[in-house]
Amino acid sequence: MASALQLDRRFRWCLYAAVAILFATGAGWLVADQLKEAPNGEFWQAATANLLMIHGAAAMIALLLLGGLFPSHIVRAWRGRLNRMSGSVMVFCNTVLIVTAFGLYYLGSETLRPLISDLHIVVGLALPLLLALHIWLGRHRMQNAFVRRSANMPD
Repeated sequence: MASALQLDRRFRWCLYAAVAILFATGAGWLVADQLKEAPNGEFWQAATANLLMIHGAAAMIALLLLGGLFPSHIVRAWRGRLNRMSGSVMVFCNTVLIVTAFGLYYLGSETLRPLISDLHIVVGLALPLLLALHIWLGRHRMQNAFVRRSANMPD
């Protein structure tokens, strides 16, 4: 069961690439947004627009990849009682990012927008670290299971 949950190499690298692009464009947007009022503000204004466009495109790809994770990884891991805590955190964080992105794009409330934006930024910046922890926990669990099986095998 342990190795059956490891993602196909190509799928896994596509997922990593999408997360990396989302992180880079999101963090880049944060920096560019702060520099819009600088003397060369027109450059940073254009940069924010371009970064946001790339961020949105990467988010759409990430949504497709997340959809692919459900039957091949998430449901199977849940049924196998594997990595439930970190997996639940990953599902929760991605849900928060999707809902807050929707809110940032479609809600015009000037009261809620700063709160939604801050939540999206905090969770988005934390996601790569949480993903790395989730991967490490899964691989650590697989490695321990292999060692236990090897120790129980007769010579």
